[in-house]
Amino acid sequence: MSEGFGEPEKSGRPVLQVLAAVGVMALVVGVLWAQKQFVPQKDTSSAPAACTVSHDRLPARYVSGARLCALLNRPDLPVLLGTPHERIETADGSGDWITMAGGTKIPSPDATVTLKTYSVKLSAAYDDVAVAETGDLLAGTRRTKVLGHPAVLYSSPTISIGFDLAGGKATSGPGGTARCVLVSQHTKDDGKGAFEVAIWRQDDVLPDDTALLRVAERVLRTAPGWDEGRPSDRPKAPAGT
Repeated sequence: MSEGFGEPEKSGRPVLQVLAAVGVMALVVGVLWAQKQFVPQKDTSSAPAACTVSHDRLPARYVSGARLCALLNRPDLPVLLGTPHERIETADGSGDWITMAGGTKIPSPDATVTLKTYSVKLSAAYDDVAVAETGDLLAGTRRTKVLGHPAVLYSSPTISIGFDLAGGKATSGPGGTARCVLVSQHTKDDGKGAFEVAIWRQDDVLPDDTALLRVAERVLRTAPGWDEGRPSDRPKAPAGT
């Protein structure tokens, strides 16, 4: 018996992240999946997912993995994704450093939640690279704005990871496509912080950009350090906010 999972590959700005992190995620997801198969589960259909946080050890001036997880782990997320009858099944966050080839360390906090149809990842970037510069390095990007902030939309391939419990083996290969939006933390694209939201589907169907932007707009307006800009620059909040 096998089960597959997807995780976006690191590209553009995420190229600065080490691919070894995918292996760590595969191990964690595999353990969680095995526990669901063999440990009796309580009926939690009406309960919110609990955030599992690991390696959350960044200085206080950076957003934590726990905070990013709390931002994503919200009861209206299924509605924003267009799957209102689903619920968040798992939620996790982490906040650690990655080390570049030259020895430079960059903070890399992120959080991921999963539903039956979608997975959503929220990360913060502190690499002093402007959003527009990142967009120039990626193919097929589309420049846009999110809540008045400069942003770029792009696609990223995912890695499919499968677990054969009978044979005790794990396999990996190409998965579906994630849609990502990278947004400047400030109303000016000054390179002093950015947030990225990525969504991908478990069935490998191309995600809906409308759903991606709905999630980004609702989540980022309450993100730590989010610059609202001048009152005249602020877009009107969507109905029901």
